[in-house]
Amino acid sequence: MSSSQYRSELERKRKQRTDAETKAGENRTKESQKRSESAKSRLAASKASSESTRQSKLRESERKDKEAESAGKEAGKWQAKAAGLMKDESTLMTRLTNAERKESVAAEQKRKRDQQQSDRRYAAERAALEARLAGAEATADRAFRTLPAPKPEKLRVLILGAASEGDLRVGREQKRIRTAVESALHRDQIELDVRPAATTVDLLDGITRFRPHIVHFSGHSDHDLIMFEDDTDEHHEGVVVTAQAFSRAIQATDDPPLLVLLNSCNSASQIDDVVANVTPFAIGMADSIDDADAINYAAQFYAAVANGQSIRSAHLSGRVALELAGLDGAALPTLAHAPDADPTSTILVEPASWL
Repeated sequence: MSSSQYRSELERKRKQRTDAETKAGENRTKESQKRSESAKSRLAASKASSESTRQSKLRESERKDKEAESAGKEAGKWQAKAAGLMKDESTLMTRLTNAERKESVAAEQKRKRDQQQSDRRYAAERAALEARLAGAEATADRAFRTLPAPKPEKLRVLILGAASEGDLRVGREQKRIRTAVESALHRDQIELDVRPAATTVDLLDGITRFRPHIVHFSGHSDHDLIMFEDDTDEHHEGVVVTAQAFSRAIQATDDPPLLVLLNSCNSASQIDDVVANVTPFAIGMADSIDDADAINYAAQFYAAVANGQSIRSAHLSGRVALELAGLDGAALPTLAHAPDADPTSTILVEPASWL
């Protein structure tokens, strides 16, 4: 989880602990009050002139004692709950500190990358200006890359889901994607390889054996890393994979994919490098994104692709789906493409006569 998510969870735990401590205090006050009332009733019984009055006051004293005992037990329960919540706070504080440290390192790395890119752009612009001043011929309009014509095969989508701590509904997202594809016009022309609890072995095996046209990842990520799972049955912190290692894994094939979709927090900072070195198109999230937003975007994106829409139209359709549903993350999905690749004219699924 990101530091903002840990911070939100920590605030929630603190509020719960404060409420529990308040409840414990209220019950301790009630216990003391009932003990005092019981003592007064016993004193009144000792001074009573008639037996009936004495017995009545004694019964009243016993009732107050029981009420005090009940309030004391209730106070103990709330104190125990407050202690447990304080332990949870300590654990979350440690995780928050680690997350903030990682994000600080990632932010510094991003700042350096941005500065390098800015320096390169400045150098390129200066060189272009000098060339024009020297009387160089005007350059021709840039031609978009001519992508390979669709082969007589289905569009293959490798879907990798990883949530080692069990805090994301990656299974729900994969189910929604499959349902969206199966309801689309060209559902028979798409093949899904769905891998929940995905490990790095699943990544390499999926790339080399399944040879996907689209690689979809859902799980945790940050500006410069992606979290896969380990091959174990217990909840765990996951396996950290750098963005560079992930890109090299996608390149390790004779048939690299056309599109990488990172449906995970803060992944948009990785997609410029992906389209520069690996694939013509990439999609990432500009900030932390809620589970519901990520799931809705992915389902609508693949529904549009399977209905024969271009990559750009499918991307816009996914964003609009979030907006129409009143969700907050409509602006987070970000599409990047290589300078010579056109998302408005690239259609991944078309009616095929060979079927």
